[in-house]
Amino acid sequence: MFTRVSYAIRAGSAGRPCEDLAVAGPSWAVVIDGATAPPGPGGGCVHGVAWLAARLGGALAAGLSARPQTGLAELLSDAVTAVTAAHGGACDLDDPDSPSATVCVVRLSGDRLHYLVLGDSPVAFLRRDGTAEVVADDRLERLPGGRPYPLELVRRLRNAPGGFWVAGNRPEAAGQALAGAVDARELAGVGLFTDGVARLADWYGWSWESVLTRLAGEGPEALIAAVRELERTRGPVWGKLHDDATALWCGLPDVP
Repeated sequence: MFTRVSYAIRAGSAGRPCEDLAVAGPSWAVVIDGATAPPGPGGGCVHGVAWLAARLGGALAAGLSARPQTGLAELLSDAVTAVTAAHGGACDLDDPDSPSATVCVVRLSGDRLHYLVLGDSPVAFLRRDGTAEVVADDRLERLPGGRPYPLELVRRLRNAPGGFWVAGNRPEAAGQALAGAVDARELAGVGLFTDGVARLADWYGWSWESVLTRLAGEGPEALIAAVRELERTRGPVWGKLHDDATALWCGLPDVP
């Protein structure tokens, strides 16, 4: 089991609901980042992005708790299927702006720490020697033409070969996730993040060692506070000034 789990979530704007979600158990953790819908009418769904994030997190938590031997990709696929069914007949999930989310998951099983990353919510491991390793899905950053992307391009390449993959209405997207396992005995802990916190490394030049050391030592609130201060003083590289921000830390037991 993890020795300690701590997390913090902060909305990007006081004027709208937070679309991030974090949930954890004794030996697993999940962080989800709902994709903010584009402005204007449409979207095809009467429930909204925050609803999808909450339902997806609940379905994943149930699967992780009840089926500890099932692979993470299969659990995510089943969770997407369950959430799709929960929409009922009121939503047009073929709409290209229907709700979707990024997902990162870790699960401790014996001396192996299994991980899954789908979309731009990374997982980062802090090794006992102080070095860090990050698993990040950068396919959204490699779309043709560079940012800012035209909306039609994003619609066309979401959950499509050669594009990027997220959890929405297609269970097969889970098979496109980055997944694997590492030796837990080599780790002091693992951090899960939405891209609102990953800005520290992606935009502002922090090393992942610095991110994880601050997270482990001062806690997730301090890490998010550091993001907000840099956003205010240096501004965003692109897009909104503040994004929803989530950081979660799982400490791992010392090896005898």
